[in-house]
Amino acid sequence: MSQSILQKHYADTVVPALMEKFGYKNPHQVPAIKKIVLNSGFAATADKNHVQYVNDEIAKIAGQRPVTTKAKLSISNFKLREGQPIGCKVTLRGAAMYDFLMRLINISLPCIRDFRGVPTRLDGQGNYTLGLNDHTIFPEVSAEGTNATIGMDVCINTSALTDDEGRELLKLFGMPFRKTSAEVAAEEAAAAAATA
Repeated sequence: MSQSILQKHYADTVVPALMEKFGYKNPHQVPAIKKIVLNSGFAATADKNHVQYVNDEIAKIAGQRPVTTKAKLSISNFKLREGQPIGCKVTLRGAAMYDFLMRLINISLPCIRDFRGVPTRLDGQGNYTLGLNDHTIFPEVSAEGTNATIGMDVCINTSALTDDEGRELLKLFGMPFRKTSAEVAAEEAAAAAATA
């Protein structure tokens, strides 16, 4: 089976760069992306057509059929009954995961209007969750004829032990993190010094 472009990039570029930066002795210590989970929820009162629509759209984006998640217990305030469908999720691993990540970073995120980068916060254990409120940024989905926009969470699960390692791993994959005001000022000062 052939490797995807990002898998090659990981082996050739990311591993040596992380070994140099964090001083790993063994290539197996280098953090890697383990899985990507796409998760989308909908209202408990959603009709069957909407549930099917969300499942179909997530399947187009991920390339595999999602699992419909059901309520584990009844909550009357939310009009929720046990066993009622309340969302769907799909887990990507291996080549499908790398292909999705490449499409997300290089095609979908730049399609967001007024895009200035994604938030830099990780969860404290090297994992990253990105919330998207419009599924039509993905090229697999046609914006024409859609009856509703779907929001979703993209959870990138890594083997990194700290946030710094996870952030650096995603940065080397090309994740467009939002720059802080200090980073922007430093870049402007460097550009001014180069022109002077």
